[in-house]
Amino acid sequence: MEPACAPRQDGRAEQLLGELEALVKDVVRASSWWERRGVDCAILVLSLLALPAGFLCLRSENLLVFAVGIAVLGVCHYTLTVKGSHLATHNALSESKFWNNILALFFVEVCTAFPAEYAKYGHVKMHHGYTNVVGLGDSSTWKLPCLNRYVYMFLAPFLIPIVTPLVALERLRKVGLRSALQTLGLISLGLYFHYWLLLHVSGFKSPGSALACMLLTRSLLAHPYLHVNIFQHIGLPMFSLDKKPRRIHMMSLGVLNLPRLPVLDWAFGHSLISCHIEHHLFPTLSDNMCLKVKPVVSKFLQEKQLPYNEDSYLARFWLFFDRYEEFMVQAPSITELVGLQ
Repeated sequence: MEPACAPRQDGRAEQLLGELEALVKDVVRASSWWERRGVDCAILVLSLLALPAGFLCLRSENLLVFAVGIAVLGVCHYTLTVKGSHLATHNALSESKFWNNILALFFVEVCTAFPAEYAKYGHVKMHHGYTNVVGLGDSSTWKLPCLNRYVYMFLAPFLIPIVTPLVALERLRKVGLRSALQTLGLISLGLYFHYWLLLHVSGFKSPGSALACMLLTRSLLAHPYLHVNIFQHIGLPMFSLDKKPRRIHMMSLGVLNLPRLPVLDWAFGHSLISCHIEHHLFPTLSDNMCLKVKPVVSKFLQEKQLPYNEDSYLARFWLFFDRYEEFMVQAPSITELVGLQ
C-alpha cells in the first residue's frame, strides 16, 4: 500500500472537521422534519404495508405472480433488516432515545434475528469508532480466509440467513439471563411469525417448503449485502491503533462511496451505498439527509485536497475477485501517513 498524504499538523485536521461540521449543521437546520427523518420512516412504513401483498402473491399458481411475491418479500425484508436496523442503531429514526431503542429491538432482533446490543457495539462503537483500524473496526468480521474466491463471492451469501441466528445464539451466552431470554424471545417471535404467515397466509402445504421460501426471500439480496460490506472499506488504507489518523482523514481515506443503485438505495439506504463517506463523518444523519449533504461534503473534501473515494459496484467486484488473496486472506498492510504522529 502506498503511503497516503496528510497534513503536517493534527490541529489543521481538527479545524477542517469543525468547518465541515458547521456547513453540514447549516444544511440540517434548514431542512424540514420530512427531510431529516420523514422520508426514511415513510420507506420503512411502506415496506411493512407491502408485506401482506407479498405473502398473498405466493398463493398464486401463476409463476410470474409468485415471482413478484418473492421479490416483494425479499426487498421488504432487506429494507427492514438492513436499512431499518442501520438507522435504528444510529438513533437516526427519532429524536427520542426511548423510541430509538424500541425500534432497534424491532428491526434488529425481531426482523434480523440478531441481538441489538451486539449490533450497536460491533457497528457503532467499533466499526465507526475505529474505522479501518486493524483488529478493531477494519471489517475483518466479513473475512473468511478458509473460503476461496468463488465460494465467498458467489455461494457464501446464501448462508447469511442461517448463520445470523446461529451467531446470535453464540453471543447470547455472554449476556445476563434476563437479557438473553428477552432477545431469544424476540428473535424466535420474528422467525416463527414469518414461518406462520407462509403456512397460513401464503398457503404452503409443508414445513419444508415454507422454510425453503424463508431462506429464498431472506437471501434475495444477500450477495450485494455481503459485497457492499467489504467493497467500501477493505482494500483502502488501513491503520494501526497507535498511529490512527484524525477523524476527517480516517473517514476520507478509509471509506468509499458506490454510485446510486435504485434497488439498493431503497433496501440498504443511501448511507450504505452512495453516501457512505457522509455517513461515517455524520453517523446520526438519516439516509435522506446523507444524500442531501453529499454535495456539501464532496465539494469541501475536494476543495481541501482530501480524498473522496468513489468507484462502481462492478469495478470493485472485479478488483476483489482478482486480488482476493491480498484483500481477504493475507493480513492487511498498515498505511504510513506522512506528517501524522
